[in-house]
Parts: sequence; structure tokens; C-alpha cells
Amino acid sequence: MKKNILVAGATGHLGLMICKALLSQGAKVVAVVRKESDAEKIASLAQMGAMVMEVDFKNHAEMAKACEGTDGVVSALAGLADVIIDTQKALLDAAIAAGVKRFIPSDFCTDYQPLTLGENRNFDLRRTFRSYIDEKDIQPTSIFNGAFADILKYNTPVLNLKNRSVAYWGDKADWKLDFTTMENTAAFTASVALADESPRDLHIAGFQISPKMLKESIKAITGQDFTLQKLSDLDEFSANIKKQRSENPSGEQELYAKWQQAQYLYSMFTTQHPKLDNQHYGKIAWTAEDEYLKSFLK
Repeated sequence: MKKNILVAGATGHLGLMICKALLSQGAKVVAVVRKESDAEKIASLAQMGAMVMEVDFKNHAEMAKACEGTDGVVSALAGLADVIIDTQKALLDAAIAAGVKRFIPSDFCTDYQPLTLGENRNFDLRRTFRSYIDEKDIQPTSIFNGAFADILKYNTPVLNLKNRSVAYWGDKADWKLDFTTMENTAAFTASVALADESPRDLHIAGFQISPKMLKESIKAITGQDFTLQKLSDLDEFSANIKKQRSENPSGEQELYAKWQQAQYLYSMFTTQHPKLDNQHYGKIAWTAEDEYLKSFLK
């Protein structure tokens, strides 16, 4: 019998991919979207075979009705406290009221648990929701994918194509960073959602690569010798982030304020996945570093 999975945040890039992966693996998909969601994205969901339900996330009865008959809920919601805490709480409460057994929260990021509270604002929001869901009578599974590999395309300090440089902080030139493509993350999430049960936490990475290894891979692919540079000590980087944040209070209302982007980078260099669960769910063609780098390097 086909399993019925509800996906929240289905109009987002990751949400769309998760819906597609679920459908390709034989699931029935209920995509819950806000009533003001983009019409083209709603049409894309319907076209791929998902049952789209426009809902008011603040209406408990409406949300519980959407959850009825589903085997699990996947949250791909993105936002600040009003979304990651408040909306996810409303979604969770509705799922429990409807008798749903499993819930995958929007924890698609570096595993924030070893990090110190306050080091990453967006991770702290997820930590708050984690405390809430762990007190409920439902089986939660967080999927930690490290950083989405896409950031390697966007001229962050880790890989700056314009400056032809690879950077790191502290003594972390050999520190392996966890990267996973969005497609691989979506495929793994779908496989976990369709399993009968899964552990509280799962860690995946399509590839793990250090700044020094990244420099060597780029040279092997392009023949170009990028500069490998230390930007500062980690303590200095942390202090600078705090200074940026205090000087930019309006950034508290921005999902990806510049200081928040820096917090993500700091987190990447201060925690790693303890182990990988890549092979435990589904047969996924994991995108390796060379394959991914070749997709955009010239």
C-alpha cells in the first residue's frame, strides 16, 4: 500500500524536490501551501502528481484535517521564529491531533547540537523547536546534511571564484566540511519518510572536503592554482560576527543577514558529522566532490 506523506513548505526549492522524490519512490503526497503561495509553484506541484491543499497554518482544525490519513509529515519550512517555532508547532500539534506517527522537522543543516547557544541564530530556533517536539507523543527524525553544496557556487570565503581563493579560519586548513546537494538531501529525506521507523538523528554528506583538498581538486579539474589563505583565528572571527550583529539590529528581521551568513561559516568550521548514515535508507547516487565541482567550474 502506498504511504501518504504530507509536506509543508512544498513551494520552496527543497520542498519541491522532496515532493518530487517522494512521488518517484511511489508515495502519495499531500502538499500543504499557504493560500497566498505562488500560483506557478502550486501548478508545478499539481502537475507532478501531488495533491495540493491551500491552508491557514493558524487554523488548527484546518491543519488537522489536512493531516488526516497521512503516515508522516515532512517540514521543509524556512523562516525566522514565527515559522521555525510557531508555524512548526502548529503543524506538529495538528499532526498529533490527526494521529500522525512520524515527523521530520526542518533541520536540514549542520548538526547544531554540539554548538554553543548563541553561535547561530537560525540554528537556535531549530534547537527551540527540537525541545518542543521531543516532549510530544510522536516519532521525530532530524536529517542533518551539513551545508548545501550550492554555497560553493556563490563566492563565499570558502570558495571565491572571482578572487581564485579558498579560505579557512583558525588551524582548519585540513578540517573536512560536510556538503550535500539539495537533490541528494531530498532523495534521502523521501526514503526516511517512507520507512516504518527511523532514529532521532541522521547525518548525511554527499562529500566531505577540507579547504586544502578543495584547492587540490580545483587545480586537478581546471589547472588553476587557487590561493589557500587563513582569514583569522576562530576566536577573532566569532568576535567580529558579534560586532557585525550588534551594529546591524535590522538584520534580526532578515533570514540571511550578513552576520547570519558568517555564523553559518563559523558553524561549518566548529562542528562535523560524527558518522554518516548515507547508506541506511534507499539507493541514492550520491554526488561526489569532483562531479559537483565539474558542474560549475570552467
